[in-house]
Amino acid sequence: MTTTTRQKSNKVYPRVITGLWLLFLGGIVTLILYIYAVSINFLNLFGELPNMRTLENPKSALSSELYSADNALLGKYFRENRTPIDFEDLPQNFVDALVATEDIRYEEHSGIDPEAMGRVVGSLMIGTSKGGGSTITQQLAKNLFKTRGEELNNGLLNHTPGLRTLIHKTKEWIMAVKLEQSYTKQEIMVMYLNIFEFGSNAFGIQSASKTFFNKNPQDLEVQESAVLVGLFKNPNFYSPKFNPENSKRRRNVVMSQMVKYGFLPAEEYEKLKETDIKLDYRVENQNIGLAPYFRTEASKFLLKWCRENGYDLYADGLKIYTTIDSRMQRYAEQAVEEHMKDRQKEFFSHWKGRNPWIDRQGKEIPNYLTSAIKRTDRYRRLNERFDGNQDSINYYLNKKTPMTIFTWDGEKEVVMSPMDSLKHYKHFLQTGFMAMEPQTGHIKAWVGGINYKHFKYDHVKQGARQPGSVFKPFLYTAAIENGYYPCYEVIDTQVCIPLPDGTMWCPNNADNKFSGEKFTLRKALAESVNSISAFLVNKLGAETLVKTAKRMGITTPLEANPSLALGVNDVTLYDMVGAYGTYVNNGTWTEPNFITRIEDKHGNVLADFVPRSVEALSEETAYMMVHMLKAAAEPGGTAYYGLRHRNGLKNEIGGKTGTTQNYSDAWFMGITPDLVAGAWVGGDDRSIHFRTIALGQGNKLAMPIYGSFMKKVYADKSLDVSKDPFPKPSVPLSVELDCSKYNGGIQVDSAQQDEFYQLPTEIDLDAF
Repeated sequence: MTTTTRQKSNKVYPRVITGLWLLFLGGIVTLILYIYAVSINFLNLFGELPNMRTLENPKSALSSELYSADNALLGKYFRENRTPIDFEDLPQNFVDALVATEDIRYEEHSGIDPEAMGRVVGSLMIGTSKGGGSTITQQLAKNLFKTRGEELNNGLLNHTPGLRTLIHKTKEWIMAVKLEQSYTKQEIMVMYLNIFEFGSNAFGIQSASKTFFNKNPQDLEVQESAVLVGLFKNPNFYSPKFNPENSKRRRNVVMSQMVKYGFLPAEEYEKLKETDIKLDYRVENQNIGLAPYFRTEASKFLLKWCRENGYDLYADGLKIYTTIDSRMQRYAEQAVEEHMKDRQKEFFSHWKGRNPWIDRQGKEIPNYLTSAIKRTDRYRRLNERFDGNQDSINYYLNKKTPMTIFTWDGEKEVVMSPMDSLKHYKHFLQTGFMAMEPQTGHIKAWVGGINYKHFKYDHVKQGARQPGSVFKPFLYTAAIENGYYPCYEVIDTQVCIPLPDGTMWCPNNADNKFSGEKFTLRKALAESVNSISAFLVNKLGAETLVKTAKRMGITTPLEANPSLALGVNDVTLYDMVGAYGTYVNNGTWTEPNFITRIEDKHGNVLADFVPRSVEALSEETAYMMVHMLKAAAEPGGTAYYGLRHRNGLKNEIGGKTGTTQNYSDAWFMGITPDLVAGAWVGGDDRSIHFRTIALGQGNKLAMPIYGSFMKKVYADKSLDVSKDPFPKPSVPLSVELDCSKYNGGIQVDSAQQDEFYQLPTEIDLDAF
C-alpha cells in the first residue's frame, strides 16, 4: 500500500464509522418516534391503545358461581367459563412448564425479550410475517386488550400488508412494558392463565383443569400440566380430546423443554413420554352436575335481581350462596333415580304391546302423537320454515336421523325420526321432589325431573298438578279452626252436595264402598276417607277451604267448589311443601326460599335475603294438625307400612298420601321436626298413567322416594337432622287428643244421618 493510499484510507474509515453511528442513532430516534406515534395514534394512522383506566382495571368475563349451604360449588352461569385463581393455587410443575416452553427469560426481561424482539425484526426485514417469540407479558397484552381486534386497529395504516403485523407487535410491546410497570411477575402470569382460552369452552386454567382432568390446578401432575401448556401453541390443533396424537407430541415437547432447562429429570421424562394422556373430560354446562333443575330455577330469580341492580350474571363473577345442602341434594337425586328406574320398568311391563295414552274409558286416544308433536319447538320451526306446508313438515317429522336418546340404562345412539323420539319419551314417568327446613323456609333439596338433559320441564315450581288427598289437610285445618277436633266422629256414609247448576256432587271412597262406621277426624285423615271430607266441606263451605289454603301459601287458582276438598285444582309441589311447613313451624308460614346471599367477585356482600313469614294458624291448630298427620304413619294409616317397614323409619313422622282420578297423579307429603318434604310422580300428560290403584297410588309411586331420602339423611351423621319427637305447644291444649279418654262421649252429627237416608235419585259416583 502506497503512502497516498494509506492516507486516503485513514480519512475514509472515520467517515464510515461516523456514518454508521449516525445511521444507528437515526434508527433509534426513528424507532422512538415511531413507537411514540403508535402510542398516541398520530394522525389516526395506527388505531387506539387502551387507556390507563383500562390498564389499571383490566376486565374479562368471569363466571358467576352458585354455592350450597355447605359450601359446595353447585354450578356456574357464564358466557365464557372462567373462574379466576391466585398464583398460590398453581402447582410449581405448571409454572416450570410454562416458562420453559413459552418464555424462559420471563423473570429477566421487562415485558420485551431482546432476543425474541430481534427475531421478530429479522423476520420482518426478510419479508415474512412470522415473528414468534412473544413474551408471556406480550401474550397477556394481546389477549387482555384485544390488540389485534377491530376496535384497536381502525387506523389508516392497519390494513397495509406487512405494516399491519408490525403495528400489532408494536402495540403489544408498548402494553407489555406498561403491564410490567403496573403488576408483579406473578400477577402478570396468573392474569394470563386466567384469561387464556384452552378450548372446549374452558377459559382460564381453573376451568381447563376441571374440563380436561376434573382436577383443581394445584392437583395437576407434571404430564397433565404439560398437556395444558401445550395448548398455548394452538388449542384446537393440540386438543387432547379431539387431537390426542398431536397433543401427546406437543406434551412431550413441553416436557423436553423442562428437561433442557433443569425443571424435570431426564429419567422421569423418559418414563412419562411413552404414557398416553388420561383424560377425565367433562365440559361444564347446565345439563350436568348437582341440582340442575334447581340451578335453572335459581337463574330466573338471579337474572331478575341482576337487571334490577345493574349486574351481569354471566360476566361479573358473582358468588351466590344458596340454602341447598349438597349432601341432601345428592340423597334426593339418588332416591329419585333408584325408585323411578324400578317404576319405569314396571310401567313398561304394565303397558307392553299398548300405548299408555288413554281416555277416561281406558281407550287409546286417537291421533295423540300427531297432536302432541304440534306443541313442540321442532314443529313450530318446521311450520315457519315451510310456511305451513304439511307435506314438507310431515316429511321431516318422519325422516330418520342419528340421535342420542335417554334410557334408564344410559344414553343410547339410535336412528329415529322425531315422531319416533316423541313416542319414546311419552312412555316415561316423571317426578318432582323438594325438601325444606320448616323453621327457616330454606330449601335443602330440589329434584325437578328424572333427567335434566332430556327433560327440561321442572315439576317442583314450574309444573302444577292435581294434588288429590294431600290437599285434604287444609280442609281438616279449617275444621279445627271452626270448632272441630281430632277425636270428633263422623259416620262413613255417602254425602251429596247440591251444585249451582242443579246437579249433585256425591263422591265415592277409593274402594267404592261406605262402611257405615264411625271415624274420628284423625282416623279419617289417616285412611283418607273421601266421605268424611265431603261431610266437612259441606259443613264449612268451599270458600272457607279456599281461604285456608291461600293463607297457608297456595298461590295457584282455586275454585270454591265442593270437589276442591278432594284436590281437583292444580297446585305446585313448591307451594305444598311450604304450606305443610306451617304445621311444623307452630302455625307460621315461611315462604320457601333458596338464595341467602350474593357477593361480588371481591367478596363484598351485595344482598342478603330474609324470607317472608306470616302467622297463618294458631300454635294449637298447627299442633293438632301435626298430631292428625302422624296417624298416617301409624297402624292403619296409608303410610304405615312403607315408612315403618320398608324404610325402617321409627321416629315420629307425619304424612299424607294422595292419588287423583284415574291415577294420573301420585303424591306424598311428609313432615318431621327438622324437614318437610314432598314427592309427586306421574306422566307429563295426565292421560299417561297406570290403570290400577295398586300400581298408581301415592304410597306406591311417590312415598318410596320420601322414605328412601329420609333413610339416607338419617344415616349421614354429618347432617344435623334429629329423630326427636315433635315439640309440644308452649301452652296446654284446649282439647284432649287421646280419644280413649272421651269414654264414648263423642257426638256424631245427626244431620249427617238424615242426609244418608234422604239421598237424591241423581247421583254422580265418580270418585277421587
